[in-house]
Amino acid sequence: MAAVKLSEVRDPSALFEAHSAEEIRGLEGKVRAEIEQKKEELRQMVGERYRDLIEAADTIGEMRRSAGLVVDAVRGMERYCGALRAKPGPAPGHRGGGAAQSQERFYCTAAQIKLLLEIPEKIWSAMESSQFLRATQLYLLCCHLHSLLQLDSSTSRYSPVLAKFPILIRQVAAAGTFRATILQESKSLLRCSSASDQSVTEALCSIMLLEDSSPRQALAEFLLARKAGIQQLLNQPHHGSSIKTQVCSLVELLANTLYQAHALFYTQPDAVAADPALSCGLLFSMLETVTAQQAGGKGIKVLREEMQSVNWSKHLPPSVLDFQPTLRTLAHPINQDYLQETLQQWINLCNEDLKSGISALLVYVKTLKGLAGIRDAVWELLTSDSMSQNWEKVCHRLLDRPIRFWEDMMQQLFLDRLQTLMKEGLESISSESVQLLLSTLQDLEKNPDSLKHIQHEGNICSFLWSESQSDLPPDAAWISVAHRGPQRRSGLSLKAQAVTPCIQSFCQVIDSKLKVKLEDLFSYLPREAPAGEQQSQPLGGRPSAFDRYGDAGTVQEMLCHHCLTCMQHIQDSVRTQLKSAADAEPAYNAAMCGHTLGRVLFLARLCQSLSELCPHLKQCILGKSGGIEHTIREAKTTKKSGKGRAADKPQVVCKWQELKDKLIKQSLDAYSIWSATVVKHLVHSFTNTLLQSAAGSALATATQWDEIEIQEETEAGSSVTSKIRLPGQCSWYVQSLLFNLCQAVNRVGGHALPKVTLQALLRSCLDEVLGAYEKLCQEGLGKKSANPVTQTRALQLLFDLRYLCLVLGSRAEDGKSGKTKPDSRIQHIADQLEGRIDPFDLDVFTPHLNVNLNRLAQRTSVLFGLLTGAENQFISRSSTLGVQETHNVLPLASSQIRFGLLPLSMTSSRKSLSRIVEEARTQVTATVPKAQEDTFRPGSLFRQLATQDDDTQAPSLFKLGWLSSMTK
Repeated sequence: MAAVKLSEVRDPSALFEAHSAEEIRGLEGKVRAEIEQKKEELRQMVGERYRDLIEAADTIGEMRRSAGLVVDAVRGMERYCGALRAKPGPAPGHRGGGAAQSQERFYCTAAQIKLLLEIPEKIWSAMESSQFLRATQLYLLCCHLHSLLQLDSSTSRYSPVLAKFPILIRQVAAAGTFRATILQESKSLLRCSSASDQSVTEALCSIMLLEDSSPRQALAEFLLARKAGIQQLLNQPHHGSSIKTQVCSLVELLANTLYQAHALFYTQPDAVAADPALSCGLLFSMLETVTAQQAGGKGIKVLREEMQSVNWSKHLPPSVLDFQPTLRTLAHPINQDYLQETLQQWINLCNEDLKSGISALLVYVKTLKGLAGIRDAVWELLTSDSMSQNWEKVCHRLLDRPIRFWEDMMQQLFLDRLQTLMKEGLESISSESVQLLLSTLQDLEKNPDSLKHIQHEGNICSFLWSESQSDLPPDAAWISVAHRGPQRRSGLSLKAQAVTPCIQSFCQVIDSKLKVKLEDLFSYLPREAPAGEQQSQPLGGRPSAFDRYGDAGTVQEMLCHHCLTCMQHIQDSVRTQLKSAADAEPAYNAAMCGHTLGRVLFLARLCQSLSELCPHLKQCILGKSGGIEHTIREAKTTKKSGKGRAADKPQVVCKWQELKDKLIKQSLDAYSIWSATVVKHLVHSFTNTLLQSAAGSALATATQWDEIEIQEETEAGSSVTSKIRLPGQCSWYVQSLLFNLCQAVNRVGGHALPKVTLQALLRSCLDEVLGAYEKLCQEGLGKKSANPVTQTRALQLLFDLRYLCLVLGSRAEDGKSGKTKPDSRIQHIADQLEGRIDPFDLDVFTPHLNVNLNRLAQRTSVLFGLLTGAENQFISRSSTLGVQETHNVLPLASSQIRFGLLPLSMTSSRKSLSRIVEEARTQVTATVPKAQEDTFRPGSLFRQLATQDDDTQAPSLFKLGWLSSMTK
């Protein structure tokens, strides 16, 4: 049954229409229960009100009885006074003198009672205006009146005044609370840091007068109150004020405590002249003024000034008019050694409380900018005129040493909080970066074709040869690369480094997060190069309280340490991914290099690009100062010149270089996984084709041989012309191996591959190829071989082997000259293959075979440019013409070159086209006819590059006018 609000039901018949009989009975029972409940509540309410009414009636009756008693007492006093007036008096002379004395005593007592009744109001007025010393004096005067009127409850004598004036009983009871209230308010004032010296002095005088304490006890009371004030500031709720306000209030309280301790308790030696700008001994001077018995005391003046306006004050006794409070013990000045020892103990106690309290407060500061704001506020407070004017003198007098609030109490707390914030921030960056790295690798593993930002990781060619608006910056026409900042890289420069969009976005994410942390940190550091004296010197020439940028070096070391820890976390994740990829033995896909290899290449490029595309990472490690960049440039220059030492570099530069080396090493490790997989796949296909022993397999991979005419001398001395056929090209499977290898290198951005990786790739490929040839020699060159190698195939195999060794063989490193030591394996395989060739024929074939080999290597140097390298030793040519012409070589890439170098003419003289053509014709005419025919037939350009021996006789095509004019 749905809930029904009976108060909303207006028509009872509607209930019968909407509900059944059972539901109506349930509603009836519910209504009756509510009726009974309301009746019970009504009974309870009436009963309670009735009890209150009875109590009020009893109170009214008691008041009526009390009023009747008072009226009866007043009437009895009137009758008593009337009876006294009706009595006959004594003799006139004696009666007049006694009546006068009795009347004077009566007026004296009445005046005291009148003053006693007015004192509570005066005390409360003084308390409201924070005049605690005046309230204390009035309270002590009240106590003195109590003793005069015998109202003190401690005495056992009967008090006739209380019997005749019962109203004084309540007054005596009310006066007993004044002492506790004055003491409480005075001690509360001592905890306030903004209280003036005069107010604190009066509060301490009040405490000493009320508790009969000595100056040493007053000093302890003052310091305990200030320690309680520190605890109060530390424990107050944070929503009422900011952390900066609380910390500044704590520092202000400490400084004011020392200033007021000097003003109140320090006494100037007699031999030292008083300093008018720095007050001292206020407590003792005020105590002497308040408790002095000579005329002119402050208590006398206050009471007499108040009593001048009333006519009944003349009846007050002299003990009341001249009342002044007294101390039971003499207020001797505090010994300077005791004052110094007490203050030092108090500072040590407060130091522990401050460290724990401020540490708890700084937990609520979540940014380094907030820490810098608190530090700057403390610096401005301590550097202000009110704090720093006589600070050193006060510290020397009280403690005989300077007090450094920032260095001794707060600096380490700020550094600890700064380190915590920095550690948490960089740990967050590292964890988020690792999560981003894992998600990117998962996307690469799933389906890289469907995601545009990662589809170029396996095959970078489509990205390199596509145009975009970001290839050139908008200001490329008028701002050179040298004047462009490291953060403003053009798209072409990134393509030249094979940096894919996925790598760019990943590095931008890390760099943007580091930028936010750096901007937050730089608010804590000086704006310019750290110069402590200049930065800490405030405006106006005032001395600085402390060097607020003195810990800039420590902060930068913390940043460098935690940033390196962050990068180590990322590197560990990369290392784990590379290890899993290496253990998985990734498969090679000719189209996209496979999903696993795509992940490996992504990690390789990422490690290679992090140090370049994250400039804020470099700034985190090297610091903010501009001198670091100059140091780095000097270090690089020294390294190039070979005169520097690693020990001469700054430590941060070494750390940055160490991080870069680690990243490069991880990048090389990733590339080694890729190169091993590529070589394994390609050489496997090469080996299968090489070892095929089926009939016709050699013909399927053979190429056209060159027919060469040779002249031989017979025994009779005549010459015989004959023709020989030699291989002029390598086998198809060799060309396929090299071409596929070159394609694989180009597919991953071979122009940006490290030279070490490329050399390792060629070396491993050559080792695998030599292994295949060794296996061939074992199977095909044996005596019991089913398909022995013929002389023709041996020539082709020997040509292929030498060509592969020429292309893939090791070469001298940059900057080093000399011939490399030949591999013994190559010589052994060549000897085995030459064993299948007739020795006489081998002697005839070898020179022509070498010429064909060099010609083929030079013809394919452009096709296999990434494999042959920039230092191609077989395309060097010497120019022995009459005129020496200088050339400017235009490099197309920084590390490896796919295309040949383009020689640009640097001749200063501008010759006419006709003169150039005429000179070229003269040079061509001077040559032999055969050389002339070979020079200008198709393919003469590469033939000219290939022919080393006849280079001095053939005219260079680069001297021709049509080619020279292209460069002008």
